[in-house]
Amino acid sequence: MKMKKVRIGVVGAGFVSHLHMNAFSQIIGVPVEVLGVVSGSRQSAEKFAEKYGVSRVYDDYQSMLEDPDIDVVDICAPNIHHTQLCIDAAKAGKHIICEKPLTGAFGLNYEGEKAGEMSKLEMYKEAMDSARAIVAAAEENNVKICYAEDYIYAPPVVKAKRLFKQSGGAILELRSEESHSGSHAAYSRHWNLAGGGSLLRLGSHPLGLVLHLKHFEGELRDGKPIRVKSVMADVGTLTHTDAFKQGKGEWIVDEWNDVEDWATVILTFEDGTKALIQSNDTTLGGIVNTLDIYSTNCVIKCDMASNDAVKAFAPAHEIFGDEYITEKIETKAGWTFPSPDEDWMRGYPQEMQDFAEAIFHDRRPISDGQLGLEVVQVTYAAYLSAEQGRRVDLAELDKEIEELNS
Repeated sequence: MKMKKVRIGVVGAGFVSHLHMNAFSQIIGVPVEVLGVVSGSRQSAEKFAEKYGVSRVYDDYQSMLEDPDIDVVDICAPNIHHTQLCIDAAKAGKHIICEKPLTGAFGLNYEGEKAGEMSKLEMYKEAMDSARAIVAAAEENNVKICYAEDYIYAPPVVKAKRLFKQSGGAILELRSEESHSGSHAAYSRHWNLAGGGSLLRLGSHPLGLVLHLKHFEGELRDGKPIRVKSVMADVGTLTHTDAFKQGKGEWIVDEWNDVEDWATVILTFEDGTKALIQSNDTTLGGIVNTLDIYSTNCVIKCDMASNDAVKAFAPAHEIFGDEYITEKIETKAGWTFPSPDEDWMRGYPQEMQDFAEAIFHDRRPISDGQLGLEVVQVTYAAYLSAEQGRRVDLAELDKEIEELNS
């Protein structure tokens, strides 16, 4: 029987959950209601519910899963909780919206003080076991995984896909980046809470984007996605170098415990084409969100963060007060470019529109659990590549893991 309304329960009341709520409010053509919320503390959940008019506040997420009125669980909790939350939601027959990354490796079987020192081969195994368990649980219980990679839905990317489709060309190289001056979230400093540093936390955006575009290209041309064959990577913690300490880097976050703040990844796809992914926490001047497509007959460049629709000048930082300008700028003084609608530019409302339609009309979401799994696979293969200083072939890596398990 077709559902009359998509009823959502939100897990988490932090920054991302507010982005999702704003996106839910813009859905059209599908009846949607955010029915309940649960958070780490009852107080934060109640504050969230009051702000958005959410009628139900749960003491724990099991109570949400037991609520027969909830159709979808929107997971906005810290990365370390994603695996269990997704699996439990699937077993309860609830569809899943999971904020990126789908899951990761947190050193669950590592007794050392710093999980980041754990073997990257063991990390790959842990992360892939978790990702595959999530996808399997969803399939077994006939629920959808809506993997919340908003950049796939960003208007510049959607337009780029239309241009590329019309061109009839073939992608030779993709370049994509997300970088800024560092997260201020305390959990992000520790591998056992975040599952990695800038590569996982920021790099999952450009990684998901380039994987999606090669899937899109392959399905257009041959009816099947083009996937990653091998990975080469390097990572580092630049804020722990003597150069940083001598260079008065006071505007850049440097409180990393055992995670990296800089990463570069080179992907080779099954068709021999390439992608370059960059992500770091060492970039001043606002957030960098870019995509460049180099094809056989065109070049398409996208910037999901930049805009010049509004230009503003202030001789001092305090003049614009609390009014939001754009993400991650260090000062409001001088010329700035205030974003009229940053969420729309980065695809949040469009993402939730797709998810609501997919659940309501029982179709596959554009960004699904398989993409989330592949992002995890490539990320932790990249960590292994950086650790061992070599190219990592994904098929050979999975054979190595099978041998370890046997």
